[in-house]
Amino acid sequence: MADRGCPLEAVPLPTEVRESLAELELELSEGDITQKGYEKKRAKLLARYIPLIQGVDLSLQAESRTTGPSQTAAAAPKQSKSRPTNSRDERFRSDVHTEAVQAALAKYKERKMPMPSKRRSALVHSSVDTYTPPDTSSASEDEGSLRRPGRLTSTPLQSHPSVEPWLDRVIQGSSTSSSASSTSSHPGGRPATVPSAVAALTSLTAHAHIGVPVNSRVSSKIQQLLNTLKRPKRPPLKEFFVDDFEELLEVQQPDPNQPKPEGSQMVMLKGEPLTMATPWPPSLLAALQQWGTTQPKAPCLTALDTTGKAIYTLTYGKLWSRSLKLAYTLLNKLTSKNEPLLKPGDRVALVFPNSDPVMFMVAFYGCLLAELIPVPIEVPLTRKDAGSQQVGFLLGSCGVALALTTDACQKGLPKAQTGEVVTFKGWPPLAWLVIDGKHLAKPPKDWHPSAQDAGDGTAYIEYKTSKEGSTVGITVSHASLLAQCRALTQTCGYSEAETLTNVLDFKRDAGLWHGVLTSVMNRMHVISIPYALMKVNPLSWIQKVCAYKARAALVKSRDMHWSLLAQRGQRDISLSSLRMLIVADGANPWSISSCDAFLNVFQSRGLRPEVICPCASSPEALTVAVRRPPDMGGPPPRKAVLSMSGLSYGVIRVDTEEKLAVLTVQDVGQVMPGANVCVVKVEGTPYLCKTDEVGEICVNSSATGTAYYGLLGITKNVFETVPLTAGGSPVSNRPFTRTGLLGFIGPDNLVFVVGKLDGLMAVGVRRHSADDVVATALAVEPMKFVYRGRIAVFSVTVLHDDRIVLVAEQRPDASEEDSFQWMSRVLQAIDSIHQVGVYCLALVPANTLPKAPLGGIHISETKQRFLEGTLHPCNVLMCPHTCVTNLPKPRQKQPEVGPASMIVGNLVAGKRLAQASGRELSHLEDSDQARKFLFLADVLQWRAHTTPDHPLFLLLNAKGTVTSTATCVQLHKKAERVAAALMERGRLNIGDHVALVYPPGVDLIATFYGCLYCGCVPVTVRPPHPQNLATTLPTVKMIVEVSKSACVLTTQAIMRLLKSKEAAAAVDVKTWPTILDTDDIPKKKVASIFRPPSPDVLAYLDFSVSTTGILAGVKMSHAATSALCRSIKLQCELYPSRQIAICLDPYCGLGFALWCLCSVYSGHQSVLVPPLELESNVSLWLSAVSQYKARVTFCSYSVMEMCTKGLGTQTGALRMRGVNLSCVRTCMVVAEERPRITLTQSFSKLFKDLGLSARAVSTTFGCRVNVAICLQGTAGPDPTTVYVDMRALRHDRVRLVERGSPHSLPLMESGKILPGVKVIIAHTETKGPLGDSHLGEIWVSSPHNATGYYTVYGEEALHADHFSARLSFGDTQTIWARTGYLGFLRRTELTDASGERHDALYVVGSLDETLELRGMRYHPIDIETSVIRAHRSIAECAVFTWTNLLVVVVELEGLEQDALDLVALVTNVVLEEHYLVVGVVVIVDPGVIPINSRGEKQRMHLRDGFLADQLDPIYVAYNM
Repeated sequence: MADRGCPLEAVPLPTEVRESLAELELELSEGDITQKGYEKKRAKLLARYIPLIQGVDLSLQAESRTTGPSQTAAAAPKQSKSRPTNSRDERFRSDVHTEAVQAALAKYKERKMPMPSKRRSALVHSSVDTYTPPDTSSASEDEGSLRRPGRLTSTPLQSHPSVEPWLDRVIQGSSTSSSASSTSSHPGGRPATVPSAVAALTSLTAHAHIGVPVNSRVSSKIQQLLNTLKRPKRPPLKEFFVDDFEELLEVQQPDPNQPKPEGSQMVMLKGEPLTMATPWPPSLLAALQQWGTTQPKAPCLTALDTTGKAIYTLTYGKLWSRSLKLAYTLLNKLTSKNEPLLKPGDRVALVFPNSDPVMFMVAFYGCLLAELIPVPIEVPLTRKDAGSQQVGFLLGSCGVALALTTDACQKGLPKAQTGEVVTFKGWPPLAWLVIDGKHLAKPPKDWHPSAQDAGDGTAYIEYKTSKEGSTVGITVSHASLLAQCRALTQTCGYSEAETLTNVLDFKRDAGLWHGVLTSVMNRMHVISIPYALMKVNPLSWIQKVCAYKARAALVKSRDMHWSLLAQRGQRDISLSSLRMLIVADGANPWSISSCDAFLNVFQSRGLRPEVICPCASSPEALTVAVRRPPDMGGPPPRKAVLSMSGLSYGVIRVDTEEKLAVLTVQDVGQVMPGANVCVVKVEGTPYLCKTDEVGEICVNSSATGTAYYGLLGITKNVFETVPLTAGGSPVSNRPFTRTGLLGFIGPDNLVFVVGKLDGLMAVGVRRHSADDVVATALAVEPMKFVYRGRIAVFSVTVLHDDRIVLVAEQRPDASEEDSFQWMSRVLQAIDSIHQVGVYCLALVPANTLPKAPLGGIHISETKQRFLEGTLHPCNVLMCPHTCVTNLPKPRQKQPEVGPASMIVGNLVAGKRLAQASGRELSHLEDSDQARKFLFLADVLQWRAHTTPDHPLFLLLNAKGTVTSTATCVQLHKKAERVAAALMERGRLNIGDHVALVYPPGVDLIATFYGCLYCGCVPVTVRPPHPQNLATTLPTVKMIVEVSKSACVLTTQAIMRLLKSKEAAAAVDVKTWPTILDTDDIPKKKVASIFRPPSPDVLAYLDFSVSTTGILAGVKMSHAATSALCRSIKLQCELYPSRQIAICLDPYCGLGFALWCLCSVYSGHQSVLVPPLELESNVSLWLSAVSQYKARVTFCSYSVMEMCTKGLGTQTGALRMRGVNLSCVRTCMVVAEERPRITLTQSFSKLFKDLGLSARAVSTTFGCRVNVAICLQGTAGPDPTTVYVDMRALRHDRVRLVERGSPHSLPLMESGKILPGVKVIIAHTETKGPLGDSHLGEIWVSSPHNATGYYTVYGEEALHADHFSARLSFGDTQTIWARTGYLGFLRRTELTDASGERHDALYVVGSLDETLELRGMRYHPIDIETSVIRAHRSIAECAVFTWTNLLVVVVELEGLEQDALDLVALVTNVVLEEHYLVVGVVVIVDPGVIPINSRGEKQRMHLRDGFLADQLDPIYVAYNM
């Protein structure tokens, strides 16, 4: 129970209260008092001292303390004893830095961030006790939805009056946003955090369901997110650069106060001359021959096993004889097709493990003797090693055909079935030669290699992996090799028979130069210590120095650090024999702390301070500088404490006042003998830097690499740089080599290195070093959160700027809260020390980052995986809001130009007004027939009389068989029977509304005409789904109620369903109006068929749910109904002899008209295919079209999608069955949205094989105010497609661009405007007419417009102008209906039937659905299209906004543990393509995004589900 008292210890309580509390604790622990009583009494005792927590359950407080992210104290960091188990990566350790980071964090008032929520199954590893149960949202989820003190008036709950007043009071009262430390150990005894009242609030609302569901976890998190975003991060920026001309991306301008270099121009540094006093051997091979023949017994190399035992010592004699043997074998014994396999100058791969230096050395010298060029590489362990493909590329480009290896190594390589070594991914085919002694041939006595090894010929190639992950080969010539050995000998004072211990990789870099090459030149004895031994025994190298009395040792700072951790209790080691301890990565700024700590501990064991010699090297320039002991003429060592902020601007400032953000660097000594060094600017022309400026170090000497193999362009750039003085004259007549090291020349001509070019991340105008950021992250938690300190930092380019990404491996035992807390603290630390935001912070499970050969992290491979979405993190935190400061300025709405000036402007600019119309009706047919056909009921009677047996309808089932038909007379008789039943059994009056709840079929049509026969108004309603009553039945009930239906007509089966027990659970079944079933009604005639008094009388009601979730019913008069049928008849040329196939839902809009009305009006035969039947037989619709040779067919997008997905592989089988679509003239998709061009195109392509003409597929457009505005029809030009600039559209402008240009969006014409229809484009706000380069609302005027909304609540006034709008200028007489859709008109080059130029209407999207963000108008579909392209496992996507945050919901088709890969990719793509920052990314299962029967996404339903916490998401990421 002790933890109950914890949160209070920091509050000074009187002793008597403390005593009473202690007694209470005792009572509770002995069971004398219940938990509830304990809490009550305790609260009473404390009430006076904590006025802040009135009404908050104290047990909750204790719980919030144990789970909240503010758990760990930023207490004064105790210098914890580092134990050997301490496994943090110590390259970057610095106590000063750790203190700085801790101090920086303590300064922060911890900003609360919403913790991402994760589905339980998606948790990679979470200990049960730290997992927050989903229902009682703990503090970690909701703390800190409170603003800072002083802002408390605007509580997040203000707008919800339903919240109980006492809760409101709690919110007002709590004045602390949680402080940086929640434990009482903080010096200065700050009061402990009061858990946020919101935490209490959410757990209460979770149970009580008070008021709006806005108090769900999700919305309180969003509120937190908004609160964190309200604090502006960076000052607003002034300048822009133009990205085309639409949207101006801001360019970061240099801060006028930023530090600028003020020193004089630097002078080139010259190293001491190479001494010629000692007789150098003329070449390395000459030295080898000399020692091998005169001193054959002298030891050359001792190899150790993993226990530290010496397993083999190679003597100079053996090295010479075995290298000769290998050279002879390579040149004489390898043949292919009777030709020698190798000729001098060929490249050969050396594949040796790090534990076998002996064989490597033999192979290396054997190759040199045979005049072959060795290319040492790592042993590939699996086919998918990190970076292995790039190494393969290098081998291929070097033309390597042979790989040398050892017997043991060859056995360990992965084999193919044939027993050969597999070909690794991206590798050229290789022959493998095992070089163990028994496989080699002895050369004849008189054979001598003819190796010439002093010239410019290439001696060997060393590989290097660049920042981007590409692998290049650096060629080193024989002359450079020799010069390097001589320079190292002189610098390090190597002498004959000295002993050197080498911990480094002997295949490359300093390990190769010192331990394989220079050592042979000086007949030294090298003790090679394998990495595997160091892992087991970090002290091994010190023990070997001691045992072999080594004079020199070659290590990395990591090795020094490891040995520090392991040295306790080792008495008998002495380092007094060492005269040089060469620290190979001394150029890493963070090596200094290892060097200092090492000296502190080992000075007492004989280590002299001057022995530590950091050095700097680079693959291109080889050794750049080495610090030398004073006895060899070196100046005393120096340190520089530099301001991090200055460094980020490339300026050296010795930091004095701000102690936190500093970098301490040590010198890496003097320039190499015979070399010249200068520092040049990192970018652009290589001008010399000033003395106080950081630049890239360049070297000119005979001992550098010569080229990147086979890459002439970048070779010139790097190996042949000509540094210039400020006046533009070259510094020297010899070219310099760029080292890739960033640094400056300090006092005493010492070289200082502050970082590597490869690790530089240019964010805005500043540059940050990846290593520095890693060091800061590691200093954050002394609690050792990161597994083995494995952190990768790199930058990715998003929106024209580098963004910092930090990926860390988390310890297996870390809980969700731990990790989230660590992440938020790392963000704060990096922000305060480097003043830079982290774009993305990802945590991956331990041991999952790709490894580099010696166990480090393979950075470029990690970056690659991050960008491809294959990193599989277990936690992600994105902060695009803070990092992305170069978004375009939000668009300011201009004071609106008046509509009149618009017209004048358009006229002056020569733009036409955007208006168009279909063909004139009066020209098209005799008005006599039109008069006769005014009422559909009359038409049906006339047809039943004149052509009684003419078939009007055929209904197909899933098997394709006809289940019911209706001729004119059958339909008429059935309608009469229904009318009679309605009058008698339903006792309905004329004008009553009747709901028709039928499955798609002939009954629906007959009852519709039955209603017209007796003067009732039919309302067609989709029947409820028996398996899904809970969601479908309420809609039925709502339509029946809203339409004020007096009676429901249906089938017996549905009638039983409507009254069933299951139905009662969903709706109140007692309030249904009369329900009649029409299954067996008696054969009765009506006395007289009702004839409406005027054509303007209501004929039927058409109800539909819009995508924004609004149920809207429109009124269709008899006049509008017959006008609609007439327009469709004319457009599609429908006659009694025609057959058309319809695969649509028959309940609303154009689908209803085609299914129920048109056949009766035009007399053609309709083949009816209910879309539901396609679920059991996908090919039903297309087979029917083929069987009935339909020239015209209609479908919906969902049907088209089912066919495209379901029949993609079956076109061959369909052809065999005789399906032939060449009969189709037009196939129209009935829709109320922008044409889905990709779907229609893939449908056309797919079924081209079945004879479908590419021109046949088109779309229609209708909406609530007019169900059919456009329809392709059979005559007229083909639908056109234009490409518009997506950025211009956001500003409501239409700019046509070429196909394939950036930001282009293809739009297809929505079909031809119907006869009698006029369309104009009007401004959404001023209602003035627009020119055709503007996007505006489509207004329509036509005889078949609906006459108004049918709503119950008398809201007609709100929508009055939807049906009776007038332009504010120009033609102010015409009455228009507003469609609620944005679009534009374009005059095309095509001519229509009347010989006029054809006007095409393009629909862009629904006005209600658009998102207003940053002052611009976005269409959800455009953002969704980008997101779906971002990753192959995104099956579907929907976006919506909530309180100005963009929420992106993606359906994941794949494994749950891959879900988090999507967060960064989704954020990136939306930023890149739409200049928007995603606020929340929600990852859900497939099928969660609701879709209506027309195949449209119901984004508002989704939004409601998200806010009410009903989506059961896999992961929700709140982007900061």
